[in-house]
Amino acid sequence: MEPFVVATVDTHRGGFPTFASMQLGMQANRGTRGEFGRALLQAATPRPGSCFKVVQRPKRGKRVGWVRASTRIPARGPWLVTLAGRASTDVDIDVVDSSMTASTVLPEALMMLSSPSIWILASLQWLLFASANAQSGQQQLPNTEGQALSGKLLELHRNLVRIESITGNENTAGRYLADYLEGHNFTVEKQSIDSPTTKQQLPQSPSAAESARFNILAYSGPSRQSRVLVSSHIDTVPPFWPYEVRNSNEIWGRGTVDAKGCVAAQITAVQELLSGGEIHPGDVAFLFVVGEETGGDGMRQANALQLTWETAIFGEPTDLKLASGHKGNLGFRITAKGKAGHSGYPWLGESANSMLIPALAVIDKLELPSSEKYGNTTINIGRMEGGVAANVIAEAATAQVAIRLASGTAEDAKKRVREAIAAIDKRLELDFASEGYGPVYIDSDVEGFETIVVNYGTDIPNLKGDHKRYLYGPGSILVAHSDHEHLTVEDLRTAMEGYKRLIRAALKK
Repeated sequence: MEPFVVATVDTHRGGFPTFASMQLGMQANRGTRGEFGRALLQAATPRPGSCFKVVQRPKRGKRVGWVRASTRIPARGPWLVTLAGRASTDVDIDVVDSSMTASTVLPEALMMLSSPSIWILASLQWLLFASANAQSGQQQLPNTEGQALSGKLLELHRNLVRIESITGNENTAGRYLADYLEGHNFTVEKQSIDSPTTKQQLPQSPSAAESARFNILAYSGPSRQSRVLVSSHIDTVPPFWPYEVRNSNEIWGRGTVDAKGCVAAQITAVQELLSGGEIHPGDVAFLFVVGEETGGDGMRQANALQLTWETAIFGEPTDLKLASGHKGNLGFRITAKGKAGHSGYPWLGESANSMLIPALAVIDKLELPSSEKYGNTTINIGRMEGGVAANVIAEAATAQVAIRLASGTAEDAKKRVREAIAAIDKRLELDFASEGYGPVYIDSDVEGFETIVVNYGTDIPNLKGDHKRYLYGPGSILVAHSDHEHLTVEDLRTAMEGYKRLIRAALKK
């Protein structure tokens, strides 16, 4: 039997693009930003137990390699196929299943293609539920062992994780979350991070609206002002890893821990407190932001909302403990500019790499202050880039560095870095990514929680105000940002109860 090739569709309508059947063959739409070409429609149903593979083929027909796709298809939907690869937009992209049989289905699909920078990172999400489950409201969550997890918390978490939302591409996850909250009787405001106003001012054209980045402010009742703010972020680091359930109770995938587990647990906690009559409109609001993983542009824009709160509860992975503080952060780029030439005649040019390397050696050993609470200040030379070929004298070179501050201020650290770089080569250019900040104190005065100090940065210092600040969430930072990011079902459920306790305590103060 010839392998079947699964297809998708190009445009979004509301939340997810919907179409009546699956095409056996799909094609990237040349020159179209963030969309796939409309496929010819033909019904197809994946057989339980099937395995998908993904292939990218240039127009000339030469195969450029297989890209790992999803694990086995469960007995019932929703099904997930993940496509991730680097290719020109002028390619055919096939999701192949040799055991697929054709029949009539009515799936919904989600397909995301990034900008024309030739990076393709896409998810095809088929949201097809059995009618009996839909009628009963007990939608089933499949795992790879044929068992099922169910419930509002786990379903929300699953649907969020299955949407790729790498920083800069948060639009689809934001639209899904906004629709979810509106469908559960919350008032939702979408705040464009490029807009200085507090109203919805998103682009009007469909293509621009589908790529717009926005924060979500949501609240119960007519007033946007509340006593307690519950907040986390919806963006993730790359690359996208698909949702998967292992060993009956482990949930794997990008964002399961950082920080969609927090988002799902926070929302479900507030819903249960509202339905139980423990809190009322005006008590709690949500703020879900974009851009936390790359500097916090979403949270900084949230200050334009001009709102105040008594307490803000932030969601990040803390192993279900209350964080009593986290290290400060300072990021910068060093740039060296040399002169290109033939490597056989090095005296005719000047290597930017040779200019940069001594500076990095000094920065790597730079002594910065420590503290008893936060330990040592750490320096990470995270990325280096220089030159174009081994036989060409490097004309330009750059390095990106991140410092986690255990003591002192960001300004003190900047001064030390500037002095160290100037002492090596005054021609080197130094660019600080942001103002940076020193160690951050966080409230941890709610009884019944263990406490922890964390080394990572958060959006806490980006939200201005005199409110009390708490940091709490499920999962471990030690697996976040990795290819084995995961948490347990019990983590999520415990976190939901933990957020309830924090909200109750905040409202009593």
